[in-house]
Order: sequence, then C-alpha cells, then structure tokens
Amino acid sequence: METKIVSPVSMRRQELIVEAASRLFLSPGPGRVSMDDLARELGMSKKTIYRHFPDKHSLLTAVVDRQFAAIERTLITAAENAEDTPFSEQVQRFLLAAFSALGRIGAAQLALGRGDAVLRQRVEQRIDAVIYQRLDELFQNAHRRGLLSAPPELLGEITRGALERLLNSRLPRDLNYTVADLLRATVDTVLYGAIRPDEDKEAGS
Repeated sequence: METKIVSPVSMRRQELIVEAASRLFLSPGPGRVSMDDLARELGMSKKTIYRHFPDKHSLLTAVVDRQFAAIERTLITAAENAEDTPFSEQVQRFLLAAFSALGRIGAAQLALGRGDAVLRQRVEQRIDAVIYQRLDELFQNAHRRGLLSAPPELLGEITRGALERLLNSRLPRDLNYTVADLLRATVDTVLYGAIRPDEDKEAGS
C-alpha cells in the first residue's frame, strides 16, 4: 500500500484549522458553530477545510484529542511531582490539575449538553480515559498497597461525582472559597476514615 506523504505546508494548515476550530467549538456560549463559521474565521473556503478533514466529525475529534493530549501531559507532570508525597496529597494534586485543565476548555459544559453532539460524546470519552481511569488506577494502587480500608471503586465514584459537580457549581462563590479549597476539603472528607493511620509513614519510608 502506498504511503501518503503529508507536506510541511499541509501539516501547518491542518494545525491552523484545528487551532481555529478549538477557539470556536470550545468557546463559551450556547450556540452551535458551523463549518461556515469556521471558514469565515480562517478566511478560507470550506472546500479547503474538507481537503484536510473529510467531515465535521473528524475535525471535532482532532480538536478534542488535541486538548486532551495537553491535559494528559499536565496530569503526568502532576503525578510525577507528587510521587513522594502522602496518598491524600497525590489525590489532591491530581484533582486540582484535572479541574484546572478541564475548566480551561469548558469540558463540563460540553459533556452536559452544550454544543455539537459529536463533540460532546468525544469529550465524555476522553474525560473517562484521561481523567477517570487514571483516578481509578490511583485508588486501586493505594488499595493494593494496603492504604485504604474502603473499596477503591466507591472512593473513585464519590470523588468523580464531586469533581463533576464542582465544575458547574456556584458553591465556591456562595461560600467564598476557591475551588482548590473545596477540592482539598472534598478529598479530606472522602478519604477520612478510608486511609489507614499509618499511610503517611509509608511516604517517608
């Protein structure tokens, strides 16, 4: 099978299209963004866009995957920086990094129904793969190390619900707390009684 060679100029044009699509499709607001809107933003014809992306679905997939690749890098860095800290601190740092990254692209609003249905579905899939699977692995690993006295599946589900709720909640403003403060309080509340008393000792051993 013949390998298709993509020129640097074509690759750069694809990047420009995805960058512009990210600005439009992920921007706050209730309205749908059309390919005509994107063509106007780029100053090019829809025919040119379709030369690089055969349909809107493929473009939306590229937009979401680009954003979540950056989120994944953020979470990997957060995990590495928290590697030698107590487990509760690892969870807090993970959630704070995830919350900040998701908030930047309005992921919660997209997942709850704003915008294109294809985009919404892709966001849901990527949140599950990039955020929640990693969170589940964090709890499962702690369980294997004997740090938890509660089922890791339960802790993951509760923490997941809290994160999703806070992404759209007015609670930080109503309580005059930062979201970071409430996420820390959530972790403390969820893990209190679930983390065994000697878990902090393991971090220092």
